Amino acid sequence: MDVMTKAEVDKVEPIALDARPIRPRDAATLILLDRKGAEFLVLMGRRHARHAFMPGKFVFPGGRTDPADSRIPVATALHPEEQASLTAGVGRTSPARARAIALSAIRETYEEAGLLIGQKGAFATTRRDWQGFAEHGVRPSLEALRFIARAITPPNRVRRFDTRFFSAWREDVAVELPDGGPTNELEELVWLPLAKAREADVPDITRAILGELEKRLVDDPLLRPGGSVPFYRVVGNRFVREIL
Repeated sequence: MDVMTKAEVDKVEPIALDARPIRPRDAATLILLDRKGAEFLVLMGRRHARHAFMPGKFVFPGGRTDPADSRIPVATALHPEEQASLTAGVGRTSPARARAIALSAIRETYEEAGLLIGQKGAFATTRRDWQGFAEHGVRPSLEALRFIARAITPPNRVRRFDTRFFSAWREDVAVELPDGGPTNELEELVWLPLAKAREADVPDITRAILGELEKRLVDDPLLRPGGSVPFYRVVGNRFVREIL
């Protein structure tokens, strides 16, 4: 188990002036991978400078989980080992909640990057934020997702998230929209080699997750289901790394 001192944790993000504890909100992000020979590339986008949260930083597509995402029909379900990891650890994450979290990673990847992960086929829903999948004939699919890491923003921050990091391969994308996603939240999208992505202007936790992913790919280039999942959170005054 690795730890970071409180002083080091306080450097990660400004502390909120309001001393009342802020409950972290569920969020999900997707690390989309591609292969170029023996090299692995990762898709990242730069957040607008006007954003209050991590302005100007390179990040993975992602955002808050909508509980209604759990009711979206899918072509394939989460792999049982991935679902087991998602429902483990602190907090109460039911299978339905785990499904919503995973689907929110897919939805946010469409909204921010214009990439629809799933299988070609008829898809219908009344949910406005999933209409892009219906329009392009893509049924969302969870089978390809791998649970890579989990991180909870330290207490007393302006915003707090309980974020699950997933990965998928570019070949799992059924449709790539040439003009990107409809939300226009990212200023640019780039494919970076893993090593260069770690050197970019990224949040500290993103750099740590990229390191975790790089090590996992060395041991398992195919990212098979059931890999160990690091979990970053603050316990007392220590920033702790555990394994789910």
